[in-house]
Amino acid sequence: MAMTDSTGSTWRYTWARQQNERRRRVFRTAERAWRRRDDELRRLRALAVGLRGSAAAGGGLPLALSPGESVLWTTPGVQLVELRHTTVLPAPDLVVEADPGRLRHRLPDGVRVTDAGIAVVTNRRLVLVGGRGRRDWAYGKMTGLLHDPAAPVSLVQVLDRRQTSGLLLPAGVATEFRFVLTLAFADAIEQRPAVLAQLDELIASHAEATPFRPEIATPAQARISARIPGGRRTVAVAAALTLVVPAVLVESDPPASPEVAAAATAAPGPVPARTRPSSPAPSPSVVRERRCGAPANPMGYDYCGGERVRKPDHRVCDWFDCVPQFWAGRGYLVSCRDGAVSLTGGQPKPCAGHDGVRRTVHH
Repeated sequence: MAMTDSTGSTWRYTWARQQNERRRRVFRTAERAWRRRDDELRRLRALAVGLRGSAAAGGGLPLALSPGESVLWTTPGVQLVELRHTTVLPAPDLVVEADPGRLRHRLPDGVRVTDAGIAVVTNRRLVLVGGRGRRDWAYGKMTGLLHDPAAPVSLVQVLDRRQTSGLLLPAGVATEFRFVLTLAFADAIEQRPAVLAQLDELIASHAEATPFRPEIATPAQARISARIPGGRRTVAVAAALTLVVPAVLVESDPPASPEVAAAATAAPGPVPARTRPSSPAPSPSVVRERRCGAPANPMGYDYCGGERVRKPDHRVCDWFDCVPQFWAGRGYLVSCRDGAVSLTGGQPKPCAGHDGVRRTVHH
């Protein structure tokens, strides 16, 4: 038997069940994404502590190591690339990417492939052992380093070579290569503790972003708009029409009836001056909440301007239509062109799959 409320209806219980299912689904998606990133950060920290390398790791490579040199990391299937034009790269730094995006295996504009082979990261240099020879980039001579944010390409400049060159790696190993190269360069300038401090800060910051388990929706929380096709949007449009249509009718002059027209023509003599009936005193205007088109909500979120919402209230999806995997977003709150809200403002491709961003949500 279906559960009913005091009026005998079942829609409130249906609404509560659907809300709870959706909240659990969104929470589990966000929690899985959070745990994956947490595991990755902790793995990188363990790698930063334990990565020391050894000369034995270079066994079998067609590469002669100098005294005291040790191999930290190797990978095959790497291509040597060169820039077609002259440019100045930013100086090498020790920044660990907080949340690297997905890289696509492609060549950026102005870059060409000249060789392929095995990439080797040692404690003193980056080496490509290719089919046409060997290319070395010594850390002590490195003046510029740039990792492409969209492609697995890393470009390097050194003092003893005028042409800028670098590596195109398989997309699946590019992120780890960049981290190991950062560690190797940090060791060369005796700054590995700075990398560890960054990782500790990233782990602590990520812990603060732990998804909260959503509250349980109850039938009593169901709003009448849940029964109307289109939900809150339909109610808002209907409310707007109830305000606009009477105003238009009041401002337009009504047509004269036949009796009034006959009385006006039957009486001879001077026509008395027409006096306009006094209009009743206007009623006090209803003070409405300033939302600029945003749905009514207890959080005070609107489209009018103000501060961006970077940490939305846990009830936001009860009052706004949230996109799937809403809590996995890492930006600020925006309204997409299809009407849904997303936590991807300020991120690459915000509102992807939802026709782009329409406007920003403020509080």
